[in-house]
Amino acid sequence: MEQIFAKLKGDKWIWIIVIILSGWSLLAVYSSVGTLAYKEGKGTEMYLFKHFSIVAIGLVLMYLSHKLDYKWYAGISKILMVITIPLLLYTLIFGSSVNDASRWVTIPVINQTFQTSDLAKLALITFLARMLSRKQEEIKDVKKSFVPIMGAVCAVFVLIAWANLSTALMLFGTSVLLLLIGRISFKQIALVTAGVGVLGLIVISIGPRRATYFSRIEGFFKTEEVHESNVPFQEDKNYQANNAKIAIATGGVFGKGPGNSVQRNVLPHPYSDFIFAIIIEEYGTMGGVILLFLYLALMYRCIRIVTMSPRAFGAFLAAGLGFSLTIQALANMAVAVGLGPVTGVPLPLVSMGGTSILFTSVALGIILSVSRNIEELKGKEELDEVIKPKRVVVGTI
Repeated sequence: MEQIFAKLKGDKWIWIIVIILSGWSLLAVYSSVGTLAYKEGKGTEMYLFKHFSIVAIGLVLMYLSHKLDYKWYAGISKILMVITIPLLLYTLIFGSSVNDASRWVTIPVINQTFQTSDLAKLALITFLARMLSRKQEEIKDVKKSFVPIMGAVCAVFVLIAWANLSTALMLFGTSVLLLLIGRISFKQIALVTAGVGVLGLIVISIGPRRATYFSRIEGFFKTEEVHESNVPFQEDKNYQANNAKIAIATGGVFGKGPGNSVQRNVLPHPYSDFIFAIIIEEYGTMGGVILLFLYLALMYRCIRIVTMSPRAFGAFLAAGLGFSLTIQALANMAVAVGLGPVTGVPLPLVSMGGTSILFTSVALGIILSVSRNIEELKGKEELDEVIKPKRVVVGTI
């Protein structure tokens, strides 16, 4: 184990948290895909192998990302933004539509879907970190700083929100936190927040998923149950939320044990959107608390990297990517326990998924790259201190 960690640079606790979450993900996904396997006529082992392959590729990407000096991501962010905007537009027009939402692009030859909003999150956060670190001396200048920074935020928000409002809102929240750290004035942030609020209302009112949004909001505030057994679950606005609550309530303190969930056979998407409810049912409240603690610990380690980073770009990177992952995790958990309307946001590193796991792994690799740079600078300073020639004081006899 020591030999393995000797090759892994950066914050060791982040590596440990990622490995624990990845292992837990394999157990939870394998336990939750029974109904999916039955519907598609496939074995659960196939889904386990596929998920294991994605997790393994994610860990490799995380390793490669952390080996690259984080300063290179400043230049990469410009390329990503140039690619992201047209790709989001292409997704809206030609993307694969599921539940009235065009979020995916099918990659030719391999015939695999690719969720472009995952790339957009990584691109926008790295781009904001670059802009904020380079514009600190003129951060209050509207033309040089405010317009290009907020223009990028608003453009990405609108393009994502049209098909995936929850992801767009979380990304905007992360951007606002990053802008506050970057000393953008409260007045400017308030203006943009008001503008984004108007854009959000327009998307909710006339967007392609307006019926879904109204249904979910109504279901969240109107919580009476549908008792008629002949009512299909598609017409029960609280079907998912109610079954998630049943899973949590029946889990107790220590749970029913791995693989013993009952609600996984009833709850839609137990392997992705509502995997936290299945985890609590199988591992109990203690399991849910431990999982929550792991995400909070991850955020704490990211904040620690922010405070130790000698360069603004590294600090902004660690802060933005750390906030993004934590906000997404808390949003998924809040939906599962009934503290928010259904959003369809996966639990980072735990839910079954493709691009979500891969881009989350890259984001963590970038954070570890910043941490690795801090360790190298600290080691160099300690080495210089050791080999520094001692001052010889010549006195008179």
